[in-house]
Amino acid sequence: MPSTPVAQRSPAAERNKAPILAALQGLLPARGRLLEIAAGTGQHAAHCAAALPGWQWQPTDPSPDALASVRAWAQQQPSPGLLPPLQLDVLQQPWPLPPGQPFDAIYCANMLHIAPWACCAALMQGAAQWLSPGGLLLTYGPYFVEGEAPSPGNTAFDADLRARDPDWGIRWLHAVQAEAAAAGLQWVQRQAMPAHNQLLVFRR
Repeated sequence: MPSTPVAQRSPAAERNKAPILAALQGLLPARGRLLEIAAGTGQHAAHCAAALPGWQWQPTDPSPDALASVRAWAQQQPSPGLLPPLQLDVLQQPWPLPPGQPFDAIYCANMLHIAPWACCAALMQGAAQWLSPGGLLLTYGPYFVEGEAPSPGNTAFDADLRARDPDWGIRWLHAVQAEAAAAGLQWVQRQAMPAHNQLLVFRR
């Protein structure tokens, strides 16, 4: 018999899923199609898809273990709009997605600081290709901002990330904006989130 997929649980995802959902509800229209990049455990997908009934939520992740966890969360919290997860690595261009089905929003949480910097450009280029005209790219996580003193927690977190992998680290907002602009995306806004995180919004 096939083994039952195990739902991984991230304490951070459990804490931030409610404020992230509230932010999405304030930014997204009543219905549409959303692509989630780096879905991780699947907690955001299960929680948000259930609360956004007008949306189709397509989770993706490069990790087979993460995909199994997404499937497990979908079994625990079934939602008509939550689609089966797809394996996708942002560095694989073009993205292996069904052709001719653009998305109204692309959502990516907590990837840019635990991935090589090349993933930022790949995310922006993929978003420019797969978003519908006027569609939104939303990225969540910690960011450094020129002219603003970083929190001690983010400074320590950045040092820890870089000690674990020199290619990791909290990204500077202006550098992320530059990659988005190079891909043809327009800067919209940033929204302060709990625990010194931010939600960045770009538009195609």
